[in-house]
Amino acid sequence: MTEVALTEQLDQAIEAMLRNPDAPPGGAGPEIVELLSLAAELRGLPRKDFKARVKKELEREISMSKTAARASANKPARYKIRKGFRTVTPYLTVADTHREIEFITKAFGAEGRIYGLGSAGGFHAEYKIGDSMLMIGGGGKGSNWKGSPTPGALHLYVEDVDAVYQRAMQAGATSLMAPTDQEYGDRDAAIADVGGNQWYIGTHKGARYLPEDTHNLMPYLHPTGAPKMIEFLKQAFAAEEIFVHKTPDGTIPHAKVRIGTSIVEMGEAHEQWKPMPMTFMLYVEDCDAWYARAMKAEGAVSAGEPADAPYGGRTGAVKDPFDNMWYISGQIKETTA
Repeated sequence: MTEVALTEQLDQAIEAMLRNPDAPPGGAGPEIVELLSLAAELRGLPRKDFKARVKKELEREISMSKTAARASANKPARYKIRKGFRTVTPYLTVADTHREIEFITKAFGAEGRIYGLGSAGGFHAEYKIGDSMLMIGGGGKGSNWKGSPTPGALHLYVEDVDAVYQRAMQAGATSLMAPTDQEYGDRDAAIADVGGNQWYIGTHKGARYLPEDTHNLMPYLHPTGAPKMIEFLKQAFAAEEIFVHKTPDGTIPHAKVRIGTSIVEMGEAHEQWKPMPMTFMLYVEDCDAWYARAMKAEGAVSAGEPADAPYGGRTGAVKDPFDNMWYISGQIKETTA
C-alpha cells in the first residue's frame, strides 16, 4: 500500500474514532489497526496534538517498512562455486587470445573454448589443462580490445617434463631454463610463451608425477615481500600455509598456501624472476561477504563493488598491495564451459 493511501485511511479511521470512540475500526488495514491501538491511548490529547502525534507515528512506521523492504531486496543470496572450477582460477590477459590458445593447445594439450567479445571488446576463453582450469582474455583478430596485457607465471606439473618442454619450444616458446634435476625431488624447466607468460614445468620424481596436495596447474607469484603477500591472503581470503621455506634472513624463496580448494604458490622476486602481477577469478558462495572481508585486509583497494553481471554471476573486484587483481565472484545461475 502506498504512503498516500495509508495516510488517507488513517485520517478516516481517526475521524471515525473521534466521532464514536467505542466503535470497532471497520474496514481498516492491519497497518492502521496497529496504529489505532496507539491512537486509543493518545485520544485524551487535544484534537490537534492527537492527530499530529499519530501522523508522526505513521510516518515512522512507513519509513521503517521501506527500509526493511530495501534491506530484504539487497540481502545477498547464497552463491555456489561454479561447476568444474576451484576457488582460484588464474586469468591471463594477452594481446592475441587466439595465438595464446594455439600455444597452450600444442604445448600442453589444453582443451576448451573461446567465447565471443565482451563488453570491453575483448575475447574470453576457458581451457582445461590436466585437472585445472585457466582463463584467457584480451585482444586478437576481430576484437576492439584496448587494454594492456598482464602476463603471469604458472607452475605446471606434467608426466614428462622433457617432452612437454620440447613441445613448448616447437610451439614458439622461449627457454628460460632447460630441464634440470632439482635437489627437492623435481625435474624442472621454465619457458616464456608467445604472450609473455612464464611457465615453470615440472615432473616430481616420486611414485606420482604430482606431489601430494598439488594440482596440475597453479599460479606462481613473485612478490617483493612474500611474507606480506602471505599475510594479505590470510586476512583477505582465509589462506592457510601449507609449506613455507624461509632463509635465515627472512626471505621466502618458496611457499604454498591453500585458498579454499586451490593452491597458490610464490617465491620472493629475485634475479630474472621479477614481479608479475596477475589477475584471478575467486569463486565463492557469498560474493558480498568475501568482498567485505577482503577490503578489511591491509593494503586492499576496491576496483569495483559487488554487482550482478550478465553472465550469471555477482562479482566485485579488489586489488592487493602487490597489484594483483582479484575478481570475487558468486554464481547466481549455472554457466557451462
